[in-house]
Amino acid sequence: MQEVIDSHCHLDFQKFNRDREEVIERARNAGVVEMVNSGIDLKTNLSTLALAKEYDFIHPTIGLSPLVVSHYGNEIADEILLQLEQDAAESVGIGEAGLDYHYYKDSKEREHQKEYFRKVIEIADSYDKPLVIHGREAEEDSFEMVRDLDKVIFHCYGGSVETANMITDAGYYISIPTIVCFSDHHRSIAENVPLDRILIETDSPYLSPRKGRNEPAFVLDILPVIAEAKGIEEGTIAKATLKNTRSVFGL
Repeated sequence: MQEVIDSHCHLDFQKFNRDREEVIERARNAGVVEMVNSGIDLKTNLSTLALAKEYDFIHPTIGLSPLVVSHYGNEIADEILLQLEQDAAESVGIGEAGLDYHYYKDSKEREHQKEYFRKVIEIADSYDKPLVIHGREAEEDSFEMVRDLDKVIFHCYGGSVETANMITDAGYYISIPTIVCFSDHHRSIAENVPLDRILIETDSPYLSPRKGRNEPAFVLDILPVIAEAKGIEEGTIAKATLKNTRSVFGL
């Protein structure tokens, strides 16, 4: 059995309320030795920290999603920034945070997201925490904004191979999601990301490679796909991603 880490999931989300323990047990039985659970707002930052206290193999990151910034406005966003400062020490990373150009096309709204992303970047920097980026259709702008940081993970990366090369050349990490199981574009990204810069994730409960809800156990579905794309053994992918995830998050 391969041992892997799901580098990005949302086990505290409502979709797992009825069977969370079973989902976690299935992941462990499948070979998922650790999971990084990411917050996106006030409520989920609290619940990810609580979940991590319950399970020593679940590690929390706390964040401020750009969707939250745009949808709920400055008052809520400012409150979350305070929360990030207060709880940074308890987390293994800051994020997810960043920019989302998929849902927000207006230049003023994009600037608004950038304004808050800058503040999150400062927090990650001041607490020396890796930054987990949500950069949907905004990969280049996100990259330009974080170039002074040491530790950066582009979560659920779906941008161009060229931008991916720039990201990994800068020493940052790219996390390949379970979408790779059915997306040629994500396969080409995985094929090109160097072994020492690649992570794997489910982003569960979203983006399932099977029918219905995604869950951390399904992160193993990624291994044969990347192994085939790169022409190397599944075990090599498992070992590299395990090592990289532990390294960047300090696990």
